[in-house]
Amino acid sequence: MCAVVGVINSKNASTYAYYALFAMQHRGQEASGISVSNGTNIKTIKAKGEVSKVFNEEKLKSLEGELAIGHNRYSTAGNSSLNDAQPIAVNCVLGDIALAHNGNLVNKDAVRTKLIQDGAIFRTNMDTSNVVHLIARSKKQNLKERFIESLKDCVGTYCFVLIDKNKLYVARDPYGVRPLCLGRLKDGGYIVASESCAFDLIEAEFIRDVKAGEMLIFTLGEDKFESFELSNKQVPRICAFEYVYFARPDSVVEGKSVYEVRKKMGENLAKKFNYKADFVVPVPDSGVSAAIGFANYLKIPLEMAIVRNHYVGRTFIEPTQELRNLKVKLKLNPMRKVLEGKEIVVIDDSIVRGTTSKKIISLLRAAGASKIHLAIACPEIKFPDVYGIDTPTFEELISAHKNIEEVREYVGADSLSFLSIDELIDSLGDERAYSLVSFNGDYFIKE
Repeated sequence: MCAVVGVINSKNASTYAYYALFAMQHRGQEASGISVSNGTNIKTIKAKGEVSKVFNEEKLKSLEGELAIGHNRYSTAGNSSLNDAQPIAVNCVLGDIALAHNGNLVNKDAVRTKLIQDGAIFRTNMDTSNVVHLIARSKKQNLKERFIESLKDCVGTYCFVLIDKNKLYVARDPYGVRPLCLGRLKDGGYIVASESCAFDLIEAEFIRDVKAGEMLIFTLGEDKFESFELSNKQVPRICAFEYVYFARPDSVVEGKSVYEVRKKMGENLAKKFNYKADFVVPVPDSGVSAAIGFANYLKIPLEMAIVRNHYVGRTFIEPTQELRNLKVKLKLNPMRKVLEGKEIVVIDDSIVRGTTSKKIISLLRAAGASKIHLAIACPEIKFPDVYGIDTPTFEELISAHKNIEEVREYVGADSLSFLSIDELIDSLGDERAYSLVSFNGDYFIKE
């Protein structure tokens, strides 16, 4: 669930890339990087940590050029070492190139094995490295043809941003599982980014979403860009989990306000709530939008009775379970004076492993809540999502091996409810196809 950004034809390319990554920090916190071309060569700065820790004014000034790409890392394939940070910048027969990727290539191991047998040497474990090797080994004449050829060996989900000394190449997989949008900068340059919230920060004009299966090619000094469809066109399936959890509520994904979709999820949850409650309590921050919809529909108060420490990162994105457990208490603090003796409905976006929900319920009990009804604004997550979410095994998913009553007992709530898949689709508001693999196990992308 990484963030990618590409900027071209702007004297402030590295600065715009920095602020776009800052706006999309929620998509990954393990590492951040920016590569910039000055028309002759490419310079890259990347390091482990959040955007504001990796870059400062001096570093951004050293990244001179009107063409840049950037990346926030959230590891689903590879490790959390600096070697696995992106963009990947290399020198090949075509000169300097740099590549960044959001997604997950499900045929990574098969392609890597073949490359190693052919003599390739890898210093990283991530799927993105395969593409760099495929481009470098291609016999095609130019980068455009080599990139297109390499994508034929990319099975899975991807949003790629690739640069050489004077061009920006953008590609989105044929299913469009991960989001990607195109905008226009105030100085006339172009920007592509994983989410539209990046445009809001830098006052860029949203143009449109990059289409599923589309490639865009931009050139330094040219206002027009090339657009064409890649082969193997499919019915687009944007990931429903973008609306449930990952996207920022102020983003618009495939024409839909994430905030409004989440409110509708809360409303659909409220329609089947059959208990008495004094007020609704959202788990901040991702449960807030659904809680507003829930409270509005039932006309009961909403209380921000759990305070979030915003200086602690998102626990779901932390790579180890030990850090997740500790950070729940560091991040969330219930208000005893508000909760004591009250019957409450707690709204959260999802239950993945169950450990965070269990700790939240325990904290609320300790703060004096008399009854706690837990309502989850998505269906039960029963299947690993191999397309870019960190739930790699059935064993980690509590709903894969427990029914709703068993999950309720484990987390310690007085009642527990989820949206059904049909109710989620109704919340999304149209008949288009979605990637619902976490909920229904439909692995529609085959190796």
